[in-house]
Amino acid sequence: MRLDGPVVLASGILGISLDVFRRLHRSGAGAVVTKSLSKSPWTGYANPTVIGLDNGGWLNAVGLSNPGAQNFADMIRPNREIPIIVSLVGSTAAEFEYMIDKFDECAVVAYELNMSCPHVAKVGLEVGDDPALVREIVGAAKQASGDSAPVLVKVGLGSSNYLDTVGAAIDGGADAITAINTIRSMAIDAELQRPVLSNRFGGLSGAPIKPIALRCVYEIASRFGDIPIMGCGGISNWKDAVEFILAGASAVQIGSVLGEEDVDIFGRINTGITEYMERKGIDRLQDMVGHAQRR
Repeated sequence: MRLDGPVVLASGILGISLDVFRRLHRSGAGAVVTKSLSKSPWTGYANPTVIGLDNGGWLNAVGLSNPGAQNFADMIRPNREIPIIVSLVGSTAAEFEYMIDKFDECAVVAYELNMSCPHVAKVGLEVGDDPALVREIVGAAKQASGDSAPVLVKVGLGSSNYLDTVGAAIDGGADAITAINTIRSMAIDAELQRPVLSNRFGGLSGAPIKPIALRCVYEIASRFGDIPIMGCGGISNWKDAVEFILAGASAVQIGSVLGEEDVDIFGRINTGITEYMERKGIDRLQDMVGHAQRR
């Protein structure tokens, strides 16, 4: 999989147009992950859909609003310079096959299967909590993509053991794992005495979930050895990124931090990683991957 650097835009954040992708890539993003796309356009939920939390982090329930796979494929078809990872969401193997086919003429470097959205029924975690279905969908996606692009599976914390989901994804032929998605949460307005989000429940992201995400990356690397991992969850600076790499991630994704920092955060994290490697006498980033597993 082609990455122009180890820091990647996470799905759901700014993954909406080629102009935005181009700006992020020029700012140092090694690749961009699109919004999760469905077979047909989805409207999503009514506002409010995103709130900042007093103790840090964000809570969102956008509802996976997106223009649909065909419309998005038409939009990115002219691209030949930006490494784009297409995020897909659905509930059946046939849906994923259909969507991957729509990107056949696009320069896609990978597909990321969203099996972990915590707030939309019949997709996301409801799929990820069924290892047999995960295995079937990943196998179908691999067959549909062929040799054109690897298949990543994005996992999260649902009602079942997420490591079973990882195992099923690998059994189905997944080329890499993204860990983790947002965590199912909610907020209540004490004055109005009701949930804040229109959907009531949403996904918690940002700094509060970093220790959980870091633990998950470490556990996946410990259990499954050589499967490449993209670490995701609460990464805000170069030190966070280094910790994920030491835990076992080959690359990292950032998202919520863009609600607080400008797009140059990609370059700042890249520079911080490079300076850390120089200070520690590390020649290659891959020599850092999983180093904390060996201590």
